[in-house]
Amino acid sequence: MPRALVTGITGQDGRHLAELLHAKGYEVFGLVKGQNNPKAESIREEFPFVEIVPGDLADFSSLVSALERSRPDEVYNLGGVSFVAMSFNQAELTANITGLGVLRMLEAIRLVSGEDRRIRFYQASSSEMFGKVRETPQSELTPFHPRSPYGVAKVFGHDITVNYRESYGLYACSGILFNHEGPRRGLEFVTRKITHAVARIKLGLQQEIVLGNLDAKRDWGYAGDYVEAMWLMLQQPEPDDFVIATGETHSIGEFLDLAFRAAELGDWHPYVRQDKRFFRPAEVDLLVGDATKARTKLGWVPRVDFPGLVEMMVRHDIDMESRRINAR
Repeated sequence: MPRALVTGITGQDGRHLAELLHAKGYEVFGLVKGQNNPKAESIREEFPFVEIVPGDLADFSSLVSALERSRPDEVYNLGGVSFVAMSFNQAELTANITGLGVLRMLEAIRLVSGEDRRIRFYQASSSEMFGKVRETPQSELTPFHPRSPYGVAKVFGHDITVNYRESYGLYACSGILFNHEGPRRGLEFVTRKITHAVARIKLGLQQEIVLGNLDAKRDWGYAGDYVEAMWLMLQQPEPDDFVIATGETHSIGEFLDLAFRAAELGDWHPYVRQDKRFFRPAEVDLLVGDATKARTKLGWVPRVDFPGLVEMMVRHDIDMESRRINAR
């Protein structure tokens, strides 16, 4: 039975990946910071098959201990400060966890795996690395120009992964994932902020949504599809890096159109107010990925399209809020 260690298992991607790996017969270990982390309890309840392992991407010795305890065949590094807007206010923390945390994990793997280098490593890179894009669409060969501390930290994590692969022969891959969403997305992210608010407006619990830039364009896919690409990368004969994307771009305004339509609320403009507090100091205006390499080498294609993704999220949030009302 193969064994996998997943950092960031309490997040959206970690939960989807835990399900996927369990379905494929893996023993799944989840790295969680702190002894009494309330998120660990939610993982135990939702995924009783996951064994929680204490560890912190800011603490090298804890990563060594986690690897020695779990003895994984594969490590998926999904942990880090993942909210771009927050990275502007906590730049040093973002650099330490999202950037240097990758280096600590790679060095721990190098130390624990020894000469056989049997542990395979996946790094969660990000389309935010492209930032102020040099070309459209963006591929594995597009130069990086990050526009946030988060993007800068992800570039370091990506490049150090390449460096350990080339310098030490580690099986180390990076997945340059474009925006991927779903019902498990945190409420701080704009997509889930919208669908959750739409559900509450539908049920008479809220009157408006306050947002920032409505013109920013992203390549949005479904997180459940994207974790399959992560797994596929570690099953290849040789390690490599892949862009994972739908190849379509949509604006926040288009997302609003579909969300309000899914809730049968009509025009969204009367419900949406813009506030400068939600604008980034430096915006990433247009991201759209070229996943040709993933299609040809991995055989990966997204299954959920953009309208289906938005409707899935809206329906989930309407159901969730309705249950809360009925439980009162």
